Amino acid sequence: MTSRTERILIIDADEKARADLSRYLEARGFYVTGYPDVSAARTLFVDNLPDVIFADLSPAAIRDLAARLEETETFTPIVACSSTASSTDVVDALRAGAADVVLKPCNDDKGALDDVIEKLFDRVRVNRLNQLYRQELEEANRDLRDGIAELRADQRAGRKVQLRMLPDREQEVSGIHIDHLIKPSLYLSGDFLDYFPISEDKVLVYIADVSGHGASSAFVTVLLKNLTNRLQRNLRRQSSDDILYPERFLERINTELLDTGLGKHVTVFVGIISIEERTLRYAVGAHFPMPILSFEGGETAFLEGSGLPVGLFEQPEWEVYEVALDKPFRLILFSDGILEVIKAKSLDEKERTLLELVSGGRHTIASLSDALNLDEIAELPDDIAIVAVTDTINGSELTSSN
Repeated sequence: MTSRTERILIIDADEKARADLSRYLEARGFYVTGYPDVSAARTLFVDNLPDVIFADLSPAAIRDLAARLEETETFTPIVACSSTASSTDVVDALRAGAADVVLKPCNDDKGALDDVIEKLFDRVRVNRLNQLYRQELEEANRDLRDGIAELRADQRAGRKVQLRMLPDREQEVSGIHIDHLIKPSLYLSGDFLDYFPISEDKVLVYIADVSGHGASSAFVTVLLKNLTNRLQRNLRRQSSDDILYPERFLERINTELLDTGLGKHVTVFVGIISIEERTLRYAVGAHFPMPILSFEGGETAFLEGSGLPVGLFEQPEWEVYEVALDKPFRLILFSDGILEVIKAKSLDEKERTLLELVSGGRHTIASLSDALNLDEIAELPDDIAIVAVTDTINGSELTSSN
């Protein structure tokens, strides 16, 4: 008969009964070992646990044996071999932990014995499969937990990189005061902003919102920072003056995004403020909402303008707009996440509320944040970025009310 891999242990002090059952089981193809008592079979519980145990033992000994098997966390059923058909003995054996009971000599009723063996090995196989699946699931969960921990560590590292790329807050740049705020909805932000002088009297400021979320969107913010650094170096080396022109700045971003092949696009507002000429020249790459410009003692309104998104088209063109800054001014730029936290039904109402906040004196980062309760929102629906630009006269910031 073909050899089987299942192992059966027989524990029986009756050597003849043990030998008879062993011969029968071996003839059925099982690997069989036999011992007169549990102590003699002790090494099997350390080195090589059996799949099924036939044991002629007292209920107390069966209970001890079942407890020892339970400690191994392996399903190994015990078949109690009884010399009597007493229902009390059968019940006692089952209560002690036996999976089944057979009458001695066990191999007299071969059909019943075969049924018991088949039933028990079906249970063994199911339990072993369940144990295997459980181990695989535990390993998968462990790998998943390790992967999540690694991902979170990567995200925290990525967030630190993003924070280092941002300009310093509360800056005085070429006669104007600039501050900013970025609040990501996730670990990594798809919003980005920057501001820096490009000449003695000119300051470039831009805000960008990358499509989507997560690592790929965050990568685009790194690309933006790298590009602006290169354009500044090119201007100093006099190899390119693209950074002096809002539309050419958008064209460079567009080219770089298409070259990456990431399938990402950005909405961008870029403005160049000239203190000497008292002008704001800007281009719009589908950015929304438009920045709000207010003059001291005068009107507060959204800037006008429109344009194509950046990173979608091969040869787009952007119009350049110009606004005179003939009075002390304040300019506030937003990403569209700001509209998600304004409690109003329609987009028109959201824009009107935002304009009213700025018109009413909420024109600093702190005052806007307080008015919109940004610090109290546990989970933001979208990234939020704000840049506040305030004109200064003779080094003294304009009077403002909160």
